[in-house]
Amino acid sequence: MRLPFLTLTAIFTLLGVADASAQRYDPAYPVCMHRYIGGGPGGGGGDYFDCSFTSLEQCRATASGLAATCDVNPYYAFNGPPPRRPYKKVH
Repeated sequence: MRLPFLTLTAIFTLLGVADASAQRYDPAYPVCMHRYIGGGPGGGGGDYFDCSFTSLEQCRATASGLAATCDVNPYYAFNGPPPRRPYKKVH
């Protein structure tokens, strides 16, 4: 009974220690370019995100001619003004 318990404990410990995937978006910039990199005949391609752009136009100019798309960074903290509170009329 002890051996199966220790085996399961070791397996779950190793699974918990496994590398986590890296964050794909850099929250410091508002626009990201998603690059698609195809593999050769054996495959092995991949893709990555380059979040170093301050505007969609800048990103699109860089992505021109590449297998890439430009998107708004979903993790960028926009520093816009806070929403206005509705005006209340005091009687």
